[in-house]
Amino acid sequence: MTRKLVFSLLLIIGMLIGMATPALAVSDSILIFGEKLNDSQRQEVRSKLGISKDGAQQEVDVTGEDYASFINGNPNANMYSSALIKLENNGEGLVVNIVTPENITKVTSEMYENALLTAGAEDVTVDIVSPIAVTGHSALTGIYKAYDVEGAELDKERMELANDELEVATDLAENEDVSEEDVSTLLTEIKQMIADQNPVTREEVEQIVSEQLSKLEINLSEQDRQRLIDLFDRMRELDIDFGKVKDQLKQIADNVANKAEELGLDQGFWEKVAAFIGDIFNALGNFFKNLFN
Repeated sequence: MTRKLVFSLLLIIGMLIGMATPALAVSDSILIFGEKLNDSQRQEVRSKLGISKDGAQQEVDVTGEDYASFINGNPNANMYSSALIKLENNGEGLVVNIVTPENITKVTSEMYENALLTAGAEDVTVDIVSPIAVTGHSALTGIYKAYDVEGAELDKERMELANDELEVATDLAENEDVSEEDVSTLLTEIKQMIADQNPVTREEVEQIVSEQLSKLEINLSEQDRQRLIDLFDRMRELDIDFGKVKDQLKQIADNVANKAEELGLDQGFWEKVAAFIGDIFNALGNFFKNLFN
């Protein structure tokens, strides 16, 4: 099953659910627009999110200059990805929803969540939208911009590292033998091992990476393997405490496992989808039948 086919199917299911489910009101939120979006595209973003221009959310643009300021990116970069961000109370956890998966071509929600934990974002809900096809990398900068607007400071080195992590993750997922689910599981498992073992040398980091690659039966080129080791050794040097977000890491791992099982990636996948869609139409039919009886 191709990724585009799965995304198209999920989009249809989402539209069907949206027909029967009222949109929730948004408050205390920041909508970050990619600066290159025109007025029509901005309205499309609001529509996808189920909000209005006059809603409770604050609206701010993220620019190429922000990209350079936060993570030393190209100040001339074209910014299209948009995100609705709500900073939650302590303990609420980190949730990333990709509202337009058909237009976010490289980054998965679990990749975003992993990167944001690296950056130091813990209690936030993020809905990511793009009206055109983009890789999705620039959405991280938009999230950082929201934190900045709210006066919640994130460490610059950790933000840069998180961006590099996202680059590594999407590059690894382009390997035909490594799925997006494999990559997200690998990153999460390595972080969990770092939290458990607290490595103090590069050699210890290398051992953790090697063990997880072997455990998950993932074969990488020596160059990609070294990129992973370099990435996690930088995390060690920054002394990032993944121990305090172990519950969040476990949730990411569980989400990836559930997604892999559901999208199947098993032979009964299409039967499950057909039954699910049938249940939706049956429920709608019963609703209207009862309405007029």
